[in-house]
Amino acid sequence: MVRLLSVFLGAALGLSVFAQNAWSADEFQDNTLALEGKLVQGGMIIGQAPPGSQVWLDGKSLELTSDGHFVFGFGRDAEADHDLKVIYPDGVQEQKALAIKARDYDIQYIEGISKKIMSPNEDDLKRIREENALVSGARGQFSTLKSFLETFIWPAKGPITGVYGSQRYYNGEPRRPHFGLDIAAPRGAEVVAPASGKVVLVHDNMFFSGGTLIVDHGYGITSTFIHLDKILVEKGQMVNQGDVIALVGATGRATGPHLDWRINWFQTRLDPGLLMAEPQP
Repeated sequence: MVRLLSVFLGAALGLSVFAQNAWSADEFQDNTLALEGKLVQGGMIIGQAPPGSQVWLDGKSLELTSDGHFVFGFGRDAEADHDLKVIYPDGVQEQKALAIKARDYDIQYIEGISKKIMSPNEDDLKRIREENALVSGARGQFSTLKSFLETFIWPAKGPITGVYGSQRYYNGEPRRPHFGLDIAAPRGAEVVAPASGKVVLVHDNMFFSGGTLIVDHGYGITSTFIHLDKILVEKGQMVNQGDVIALVGATGRATGPHLDWRINWFQTRLDPGLLMAEPQP
């Protein structure tokens, strides 16, 4: 049996309300699916279905927590049309067409980047490939942590100087889009964990990103922090939301001290700004 999917899509990301008011197994009297998030490019969606359900996005199976939560997201240039399929424990199937809204992105021009960084030599290119593999491996891990359900907090204090999706020109040359949220702060300013998780990558000096730290929040959601001056945690360490994990720096390809914070769903880059329920302090 297949029927129309019943879906709630929040106008904004109220992850704290969603997580705190999560249904128990006894409260699922009917086959019901709830989704919360923004159906836009860069958006992260958190869902909940009756425990024991199966969920697919565009034919890809999604892992569910014991209480039926799951998460997925859409990249910067995600296509408009996507399909969500659910099979409930009683065998009833539902499908929903998800329409993803396109966004306009800023164009930024940045001068003063060194020629060495703009035109890496063969040794540098080998190093870059090795570092990219480390980052990809860290982002590709799956864990059963449920910290992605927390209400994310700002990892640093300061004005926003760079946004997700913007196309950057370095010394007049076009480069790949920016996938992070840049927060300007003095060198040595504290960086805190925006949500709890496990440290899965620590690197003091990557070619492009300098001091680089990745924290796993579970079910494919990770936070990446780059250009760090100093990392205060170790790989494998568990951190709580609000813990000081690093210090702001200007390492790697950076023209001044700031935190570049990124959110990922496995290898898909999401927009951290869409997760924030509170304005920047």
